[in-house]
Amino acid sequence: MMNYILFDGPSRNDLLPFTFTRPVADIRIGILTLREKWEKMLETKTSTKTEEYLSGKWPIKLKEKNIFINSSFAPNLELIKRIKSLEENQKLIVGQETIAYFQKGDVNAELSNFDSIEIDEALLKVAHTWDIFSKNGEAIEMDFALLTENRKSQKINESNFVKTAENIFIEDGATVENCSLNASYGPIYIGRNATVMEGSLIRGPFALGEGAIIKLGAKIYGPTTIGPACKAGGEISNSVLFENSNKGHDGFLGNSVLGEWCNIGADSNNSNLKNNYADVRLWNYNTENFAKTGLQFCGLIMGDHSKCGINTMFNTGTVVGVSANIFGSGFPRNFIPGFSWGGSTGTSTYKLEKALETAALVLRRKEIELTSEDRNILKHVFDYSSKWRRS
Repeated sequence: MMNYILFDGPSRNDLLPFTFTRPVADIRIGILTLREKWEKMLETKTSTKTEEYLSGKWPIKLKEKNIFINSSFAPNLELIKRIKSLEENQKLIVGQETIAYFQKGDVNAELSNFDSIEIDEALLKVAHTWDIFSKNGEAIEMDFALLTENRKSQKINESNFVKTAENIFIEDGATVENCSLNASYGPIYIGRNATVMEGSLIRGPFALGEGAIIKLGAKIYGPTTIGPACKAGGEISNSVLFENSNKGHDGFLGNSVLGEWCNIGADSNNSNLKNNYADVRLWNYNTENFAKTGLQFCGLIMGDHSKCGINTMFNTGTVVGVSANIFGSGFPRNFIPGFSWGGSTGTSTYKLEKALETAALVLRRKEIELTSEDRNILKHVFDYSSKWRRS
């Protein structure tokens, strides 16, 4: 069997802060992560070519013959077919970007010497942080078809108000009662052992991960993904929560992305539209400047382990780094570096020892250990992000 390795590709730095703490392959968009999509369609496990400081947790596994795949692209049947048909020293490209290449021996071989096979079909690519929510509807549709083909949903409880039931799939062990499920605008997927509490109003496209919980009376507009083991409540629109993050109370979250282990305090809100209706600019770590998104609606981008207190207000197009702790009245700045502590009146450095202690306690609540690899990653991000905290 061929050995497949997912590599980050040139979009990696444009996907910070999420790629500070994971390879591109482990970004969630739609129902699944990019890695999960590739592994399901390739019918095999993958390893990763990523940043050196991440490779302790995501090591590369090389064999004599390897196919490397740019993980910022999402797979489809035709792309899988083309990748499997690659021969040694061939690469598959779209425009100037390499999608995949077949390499024997030296992992650092010069790709310019490879024979190019160009494709011109439309592909789903995650190139910017805002792509995660803005392309989430398309990704949910693709994953829904992939996961439900030739399978039968659990019976929908008769207490629910349902529209377009054929676009709703409920996995075994999930509980959904006395709710409104409107799949007229896109599919609704409820993962294994997930719970949608009474009075919740859900309009697709929508995905709820395994073991996740939707709190009483939540109002959720698609396209939205609530990842595995997350808790969600209040009002949520066109947003993605990766995994193990909580936005469990009243307040609005719109056109936003939360990484893992984030927590949004009760009655916190984000703006997703500027008062002058202008396109939103969003902080870009790669250029160290604010990038044009081309979007009129853009909310909160929050890296792993970051949290905000009750009644926090985030302005349109706010980027929060890894392990920041935001609280207090007023609007904090629209770029909050990792390991910041404070709010609109100013921030100080969130000491690494305290941040690691909190992270360990948070993970322990779910019987998960903060490993030495996790600690090394967070220490690297702490050191790397110090230049923005000083400014």
